[in-house]
Amino acid sequence: MSVFQIREIILLVPIILFALTVHEYAHGWMAERHGDDTARLAGRLTLNPIAHLDPIGTLMLFLVHFGWAKPVPVDPRRLRNPRKDMIWVSLAGPAANLMLALAFGLIIRVYLPSFGSMEGILSAGGIHKGLLSFLILGLEINLALALFNLIPIHPLDGSHILSGLLPLNQAYLYSRLEPYGMMILVGLIIMERVTRIPLFSIILWKPVATLGGMFAGAPFNNLLYLLYQLLQF
Repeated sequence: MSVFQIREIILLVPIILFALTVHEYAHGWMAERHGDDTARLAGRLTLNPIAHLDPIGTLMLFLVHFGWAKPVPVDPRRLRNPRKDMIWVSLAGPAANLMLALAFGLIIRVYLPSFGSMEGILSAGGIHKGLLSFLILGLEINLALALFNLIPIHPLDGSHILSGLLPLNQAYLYSRLEPYGMMILVGLIIMERVTRIPLFSIILWKPVATLGGMFAGAPFNNLLYLLYQLLQF
């Protein structure tokens, strides 16, 4: 394992834990706002990351920079308007990550110009390099997590959003795919690795890069190149 990879993993651990925790907390918070306190009763309306970790989803975040957490329990029967409210509950997690990404991006906008140039950044102290690396990774991870979870494959949030938007008969047919959702998702990830066809990258990369550049006020490819340079030193 290279020095680059070791430093990246050290920075990724707190970023991923924070991103997943806020994502799941937002689901539970929104459900409670619409009448369902199941998450609170189950001890999941918490900012304790251990309560939300899903082993496979967390591993995927480390390997490919997108993944998922253990879903917060929601009882649609306790929601005031189940179909409509589930859309808002499902949107809450990705929206929370987009807000975090925006916060990371705005800090980068303010912090990055203070170094003046690439040489100024790379000659800065270790604390500054670590902070900049943390900010860029925080921007990338939160954008990837938000957009990945909007893909309409069970059990991702996008599947619940689509179910709420479809007419009832079509939503019922779509729900029959739910037992196979995880197999489809893992199968696509394995297929991407085996065939080296960047299926998820094709879907996710352009919106991640576009939003990342908008939030940080700098081309996203330049930020990733800067991250690589920072983690080499």
